[in-house]
Amino acid sequence: METKNVINIKNLVKRFPVGKDYFTALQNVNLKLTEGEFIGLVGPSGSGKTTLLNIIGGLDSATEGSVSVLGNSMDNTSHNERAIIRRKYMGFIFQSYNLLPVYSVFENVELPLILNNIEKSEREKKVSQAIEWVGLSDKKNSKSADMSGGECQRTAIARAIVHEPALLLADEPTANLDAKNSHNIMKILSKLNSEISTSFVFATHDEKIMGYLRRIIHLEDGKIINDEKISKLESL
Repeated sequence: METKNVINIKNLVKRFPVGKDYFTALQNVNLKLTEGEFIGLVGPSGSGKTTLLNIIGGLDSATEGSVSVLGNSMDNTSHNERAIIRRKYMGFIFQSYNLLPVYSVFENVELPLILNNIEKSEREKKVSQAIEWVGLSDKKNSKSADMSGGECQRTAIARAIVHEPALLLADEPTANLDAKNSHNIMKILSKLNSEISTSFVFATHDEKIMGYLRRIIHLEDGKIINDEKISKLESL
């Protein structure tokens, strides 16, 4: 069976204006990811990993080169066009959770399904399943102010995967968590990767994540300096 390309990036350059000059955040990046991969964009602060993740997710655009995600060209697309691609096919996990504090766990997780016009009965089924996946069934009516950091991040994960996206992007998802919660979350994501075939891309420099990744893209000064496939998972 042929493996599908999820991400295809060619000769990517990203520049940001700085006064009368510019700063080159990404230089001549070429990258392909196939369906079901579980990879990390790894490097120190300023290496370009978050910029690359944002371009893949359509939150930013390239200065030069081409970016195709899930068969959709991200070049010369409008903000609204990229938003539709994100809403339908992607999930996002952020370092700061980005939960809506006035909403319960259930309501936060339900939001992507409402935006995708899923009927109420189907929403309830999918939300309950996603909350069960992350082990928060007993917290479904709780709000973020009443939960721990680990529980908030698990809620964010449930929200990201409730519509079973083809691609999930995670920006430093364990940076605010202790070692125990970090390992629990990575085990959840690894399990989901194998169960629903979602492709995962992490931007991280957290050593706790490294043992779970199956491919590591090392970035330095905006360039890919190494592309390493991991033959054995160390932490599962």
